[in-house]
Amino acid sequence: MSTHNPGPPEQPDSSNGGSPQSPWTPPDPGAGWAPGASGPGWPPVPQQPPPPGDRPRPGRMQRQEPGSTQPRPPTVAEARARDKARRQAEQAERAAALEAEAKRRTRNRVMMGGVAVVGIAALVGGGYLAYRAVAAPEQVTASCVQVDQNGQEVVVPDDKCGEGKPNFRSDSGGGYGSLILLGWPQYRYHYGGTSTIGRPPVGGTSVKPRSAQIKTKSGTVVQRGGLGSKSGGSGS
Repeated sequence: MSTHNPGPPEQPDSSNGGSPQSPWTPPDPGAGWAPGASGPGWPPVPQQPPPPGDRPRPGRMQRQEPGSTQPRPPTVAEARARDKARRQAEQAERAAALEAEAKRRTRNRVMMGGVAVVGIAALVGGGYLAYRAVAAPEQVTASCVQVDQNGQEVVVPDDKCGEGKPNFRSDSGGGYGSLILLGWPQYRYHYGGTSTIGRPPVGGTSVKPRSAQIKTKSGTVVQRGGLGSKSGGSGS
């Protein structure tokens, strides 16, 4: 195979009356021409840039003005999602309302039951207290005290107190006039508390408890106790 370059084609001789032609210049091999290539479509036509109207335009940002910019209408998918969320919220609200109503009814039933139980308990308790007042009255110990003109009390032996004893003032006696008539010192009972002979009583009261069974330490019955009880003066 010969590698000889055939060189440029022959040019017509201008001496035979032909028109003169410019000298032939081979294409630039760097533009895609290869020596010895021929045929249609050769040499290749260089690609031209697309016209400015066909070029892709870059993205743009538009400023939204409050009160003037109109919102974009929702798509079908967005509208369906909003409807679904709205239905779910309505169902949750109805369920919460039903649950609250059920709790309110249950609370009302519990309160009514509690009131009934309290009423029954109060009735039973009142009956029990009445029974205790009749069958087993409260036990109270009475102490005999000596009272001077200044109202100071001192515990004395039980034999100083009792109906018919000198200067003894019973709970059913008179008022201030009886104190003057009896003279001083006077004696009366002190109920409950702690009593030590020769010392003032600690605690208790000078008012006789009603419906209580009252006795002295020596066994004297001051009051028998129970409903409609009356004072007594007999020893045990």
